Amino acid sequence: MKIRLILFFYAFLTPFVFFAQIPVKPSATDIHSALKKLNFLGSVLYVAAHPDDENTRLISYFSNEIHANTAYLSMTRGDGGQNLIGKELRDHLGIIRTQELLAARRIDGAQQYFTRANDFGFSKNPEETFEIWNKQAILSDVVWMFRKFQPDVIINRFNAASAGKTHGHHTASAILASEAFALAADKNAFPEQLKFVKPWHAKRQFFNTSWFFYGSIEKFEQADKTNLYALDAGVFYPLKGKSNSELAAEARTEHKSQGFGSTEERGSSIEYLEYLQGEKPINKADIFSGINTTWSRLEGGKPIGLLVTAIEKAYNFEHPEMSISKLIEVYKLIDNLPESYWKSTKLIETSNLIQACAGLYFEAIASDFYAAPNAKITLNIEAINRSNTEIILKSIGIKGQQVFQNPNQNLSFNKVFKFKENYTIPAQAEVSNAYWLNKKSDIGLFEVSHNEFIGLPETPPTLVAQFIVSIQGFNLALALPVVYKKTDPVRGEIYRRFDVAPPVFSQVLENVTIFSDDKPKNIKVLVKAGVDDLSGDLTLNLDAHWQLIPSSIPFNIKNKNDVQEFVFQVIPPKNELVAEVHSAVTLSNGLTYQNGYQEIDYNHLPPQLITSPIVVKFVRLPISRKGQNIAYIMGAGDEVPTSLIQVGYSVAVLNEEAINAENLKKFDAVILGVRAYNTEDYLKFKQPILFDYVANGGTIIVQYNTNSRLKVTQIAPYQLHLSQNRVTLESAKVNLLNTNHEVLNAPNKITEADFDGWVQERGLYFPDVWDAHFETILGMNDPGEPEIKSSLLVAKYQKGYFIYTGLSFFRELPAGVPGAFKLFVNLISIGKNNK
Repeated sequence: MKIRLILFFYAFLTPFVFFAQIPVKPSATDIHSALKKLNFLGSVLYVAAHPDDENTRLISYFSNEIHANTAYLSMTRGDGGQNLIGKELRDHLGIIRTQELLAARRIDGAQQYFTRANDFGFSKNPEETFEIWNKQAILSDVVWMFRKFQPDVIINRFNAASAGKTHGHHTASAILASEAFALAADKNAFPEQLKFVKPWHAKRQFFNTSWFFYGSIEKFEQADKTNLYALDAGVFYPLKGKSNSELAAEARTEHKSQGFGSTEERGSSIEYLEYLQGEKPINKADIFSGINTTWSRLEGGKPIGLLVTAIEKAYNFEHPEMSISKLIEVYKLIDNLPESYWKSTKLIETSNLIQACAGLYFEAIASDFYAAPNAKITLNIEAINRSNTEIILKSIGIKGQQVFQNPNQNLSFNKVFKFKENYTIPAQAEVSNAYWLNKKSDIGLFEVSHNEFIGLPETPPTLVAQFIVSIQGFNLALALPVVYKKTDPVRGEIYRRFDVAPPVFSQVLENVTIFSDDKPKNIKVLVKAGVDDLSGDLTLNLDAHWQLIPSSIPFNIKNKNDVQEFVFQVIPPKNELVAEVHSAVTLSNGLTYQNGYQEIDYNHLPPQLITSPIVVKFVRLPISRKGQNIAYIMGAGDEVPTSLIQVGYSVAVLNEEAINAENLKKFDAVILGVRAYNTEDYLKFKQPILFDYVANGGTIIVQYNTNSRLKVTQIAPYQLHLSQNRVTLESAKVNLLNTNHEVLNAPNKITEADFDGWVQERGLYFPDVWDAHFETILGMNDPGEPEIKSSLLVAKYQKGYFIYTGLSFFRELPAGVPGAFKLFVNLISIGKNNK
């Protein structure tokens, strides 16, 4: 009999999901649940727009109560959102939110997939979304996932008819899913996909409605629900000791960067599904009714279902290994079926069950978490059989490359077998960076080199360890990714993926460098060795408008991970100019690398290594400023202080203790970071001190907050009410409403041209009610909407100035937008221009 390689770490629909780095150790209860899943041949795909859009209660219900193969397809990775746990935005935030979704799926047991859509920020309608995303490209991705995942049931989180009532991405996700329902079954739609997948016709599609779409809980309670399908997703799982709602809350709480910690609820919880298209269920209490979800849906499958049912009935929680022999029979029967999606899926599930019942555990641990092509690493292999089942480890190797040895080692009960192997990374191995970041993307669409990666949450691992074992005389080939682990004294064991990385990394130290005059500046560049004995030449890719002295710098670095700092002198041009710059290293072998080195590490996620080029900006910007010492009170986290230092300010980030009347006297302005009044409880006690600071002649600038979960009752010394109003079009025309106002004239003249080149949006959460003491400075609006005049409000308060602005300075300044710098400096300088 042929030996089939089972990739239990990277496959569609496995019951014990590895998700690339964290090993799963299933309990007897998990095995029992997986047996139920093995006997259910039905699948459901939930579709929405962003991480955290998904209804974890419903996803968990289908995964754990119905035992369906369940997945969430998110259009985007949430790159355009905000970050409550750190300073990462855009691509790096997308990586965080991808990992948070994977963490949620590890809890609720579902799978996670994505399209190539780039979250460009808030959109007010689907038309704008489709124009920026490239509708046909994303529609192709959705069709691809329908054909690949082959869902029987598709559930839209949002209503395709909700344009203008919610985020444009939300409505767009529903429109795409609804259109893809028929297209996925059409062989003439995206025919290039049919080399890899077959047309697929899902049986039915629903919209997961709720009170939100009716305007209020009261209106929903009064609505006619005769055409809705009601499911009680509040079921209790005795073997888990928790309800489905509790499980779902745990999953939702993984969205920590969005502040979505959730309360665990108990008791009945009704979810409603509105029928959209396809065959209607026969039984309104069972959306799979009328769909054959038994083994008889496959030719020759009925005997398998009978055997799995018998295994489940005879299952012994204290001795799961008693099920192994029958599971091997199941595996053989499945293997003899014609090739199909369900055959592949159930072979994986059965293999995982055999391993779990045997208490069989494998690890392949690399000696470092990254290595370059041609570099040597040590692989530490561990295998253990924690059952009385006869298991022989026949061979160990790297999938598709080499076998280390054929030990024919009997894995005795609870005896650890360990093995070390020196391994050389293949010379042609690809760098394993996040695949969607390997090329420069459009504002709305990531460019992906490997089409087969489309939909995947992560880049597949480069190194896959392969174990061939004989279990009760039955040969099975098992595979798992090579990973890295370490033991942290606080967090304990930490696993992370093993990455193939370039031999050298480099980056300009500052993300934005402002040249306020034509004098040269020293630019610091770091070079990190990815291998031992590294030598080469370092340069910056500057055009002829800028002078680089010297043109390159030679270097030699002895040890891997050592970092050296080099300094170039850069002479700017005479006139205003913005240059995108990255460093480049040419090694002694003639190869050039432009890779950066950045790590993302939070306690709730596996550490992530990003090696995309780090592009920075040099900005020649004639700019004047008043004042010198700035106090900054951090909120959710942003890079504004670093940007202000670039202009020449001295910035002190204050903690709670430092906010006192005496200390504030030495500052020319106090700036509150984004969402400070949403995140910092102590500000409710410091607010009188801040208002007194203004009253005594100081300047306070408050950046955007939301009206939800405010920590203070009064943001400003005068009435000010925040709203959901925003201007999402970053190129929206800006009208100067008060052309004689100081903030538009001194020390820098502000014109409409200063609003060119802004990124992602104009601003958000603008006030809708404000006191007459506030002066409006700017007017702006998205197309077809009335002008908003509250993006920048300035009030004189006794001797000082209070400024509230929802303009997205937290995005514009780190992006090096010249006009944003000039305007922000003017805000800081108010009241000081004539001194």
